[in-house]
Amino acid sequence: MASAMASPRPARKKLVKRAPPDRSQRLRRSVQLLFLALNVWIGVQFYLFVRYYETGGRTVFASRPAGVEGWLPIAALMNLKVLLLTGVLPVLHAAGLFLLFAFVAISWIFRKAFCGWLCPVGTLSEYLWRLGRRMVGRNFRLPRAADIPMRGLKYILMGLFLFAVVAMPVAAIRDFLDGPFGIIDDVKMLNFFRFLGLAGIGVVALLVIASLFVQNFWCRYLCPYGALLGGISSASLLAIRRDAGLCIDCARCARACPAALPVDRLVTIRSAECTGCMECVAACPAEGALFLSAPRRKRVPAWAVAAGVAVLFLGVCGYARWTGHWNTNLPSRTYFELIPHANEFQHP
Repeated sequence: MASAMASPRPARKKLVKRAPPDRSQRLRRSVQLLFLALNVWIGVQFYLFVRYYETGGRTVFASRPAGVEGWLPIAALMNLKVLLLTGVLPVLHAAGLFLLFAFVAISWIFRKAFCGWLCPVGTLSEYLWRLGRRMVGRNFRLPRAADIPMRGLKYILMGLFLFAVVAMPVAAIRDFLDGPFGIIDDVKMLNFFRFLGLAGIGVVALLVIASLFVQNFWCRYLCPYGALLGGISSASLLAIRRDAGLCIDCARCARACPAALPVDRLVTIRSAECTGCMECVAACPAEGALFLSAPRRKRVPAWAVAAGVAVLFLGVCGYARWTGHWNTNLPSRTYFELIPHANEFQHP
């Protein structure tokens, strides 16, 4: 929730000093595209890894990229519960746990910056609604009566996943993660998208169409991971602040906000929907009127967010590699036995 009640919009004031050219969005999109490229590379390498074992070693060999575990947040939450209750780091899929640590830390310090700066699904969603805006000249927003309950869907999904993890005893989690399904749950995930049925294709098509016309449709209404990180970001010490004395009440910030927050009528924006993308700051024409603020109103530039996100991500992943908790080391015979029969294993 925002930290102040939205007030009626006053009459527009005269611009005293125009803000210099803002390059924050160019920087943010560069970070987004780099992380998207990293995920594409991980996806290609993982596909080659799976094909090698599916074909009995008759295709090109590729090692398993540990980064694929970033797409397994439920397994990471299971491993987190085991770690908290036993103090033992996992042997299987440990990279997913460390990636969860990195994304949680990023969201806690830099608001929900994982969603606005890193998430490849968020990046694709953003380019879809921008394409939709070019196609029809605008994007659409659901009526408030539909928007508010729809936003609750992602929190319901998050609650269901968290309840499932919390309700599982440690022994059951270990049995699941160490069993055939848990060992190749990443392969099961890949096969789900490789062999989509008509129903799955229809759902994906609907999400793409919705994302063309409604800004960040998946992120705003359905993503449980974003809901979790949004709750964590509410404790962040950073926030978007508006200087009412310098603001000219043009409302460009509110129109630019992908989360549809009333930035122009608030003093401090602490909403769990804020992704720290700084699009509102980039759109503001009045110098100093809108900025990302640390405690004591210290201004945080976009480059500091980019650098902080990179340091946290690379630092956590580097630590996991250095301590030997990054790669899942299993003998090749295990993969030769399990991967060709991946679709035969059902969730226990």
